[in-house]
Amino acid sequence: MYQASQNRYDTMPYNRLGVSGLKLPAVSLGLWHNFGNTGRFDNMQKMCFTAFDNGITHFDLANNYGPPEGTAEINFGRILKEDLGVYRDELIISTKAGYWMWPGPYGDWGSRKYLLSSLDQSLKRMGLAYVDIFYHHRMDPNTPLEETMGALATAVHSGKALYVGLSNYDGEHLSQACAILDELKVPFVINQNRYSIFDRTIENNGLKDTAAKLGKGIIAFSPLAQGLLTDRYLKGIPGDSRIMTDGRFLKENTLTQKRLDQIRQLNELAAQRGQTLAQMALSWVLRDGVVTSVLAGASRPEQVVDNIQAVQNTAFTPDELRLIDQISL
Repeated sequence: MYQASQNRYDTMPYNRLGVSGLKLPAVSLGLWHNFGNTGRFDNMQKMCFTAFDNGITHFDLANNYGPPEGTAEINFGRILKEDLGVYRDELIISTKAGYWMWPGPYGDWGSRKYLLSSLDQSLKRMGLAYVDIFYHHRMDPNTPLEETMGALATAVHSGKALYVGLSNYDGEHLSQACAILDELKVPFVINQNRYSIFDRTIENNGLKDTAAKLGKGIIAFSPLAQGLLTDRYLKGIPGDSRIMTDGRFLKENTLTQKRLDQIRQLNELAAQRGQTLAQMALSWVLRDGVVTSVLAGASRPEQVVDNIQAVQNTAFTPDELRLIDQISL
């Protein structure tokens, strides 16, 4: 029977989501790729236990995480039932809906029908009465924003979610959505967006500045750029890498000579800082306090521990920041 470490809160920083009352650990655990039926359940358990033992209280899921879709929630639900569930009040569990989940016109995007049906399915898969955060997973160009935000409001007012969030929105639509949610008295607290040294989109589309202005938190996914911001590709492509085992999101042609040179230079800078490249990449995302938490996935417990080390040094000198920009942009 799993028993959590008595020292689990000793070293992890917890940052407030904007001006809300909710805090997240500086590092959160994402259950995107390695909690489906292609993974070993005992390894999933160990990653969750290691995370919680080291102060990671936030476990991030979505209806379509697996593979196949839904299985990450099923496997995490089993971990909750068998072990972690006794600590439910110490956990932040988030899920999302917005991408394809089932056939027909009601299993995708942002309609009220889809979002509320999906939330019910997610709760059933995880064996939960509520989630802490329910996100709309992506902007829907064909559904009125009022309808989508109204569905999020219903999720909260029905007691099935405590807070709501938006994922993959830009600054303009964030502002519009926030105004609607404020009018509906919905606790909207968080934006989830891709952000890394190699991907500055939220700096360019207004999301980062708008979130700070509105007092909303940000959690950054893919902070390691699908593994590029690590040292694993500096000596070739490993056989167990994401490029070799799942080419949907990271393709071999991404590793151009220019990109490899950038990775080598960033790796040298990280070593000068006393960090691994992965740790420096996570620290960089957290550097200015606008991003509340980095959402880091893992394939084994040791990676969870390595990621947590990033929070020990999130300070950068102006020269370091300039050099990172010169190398990566």
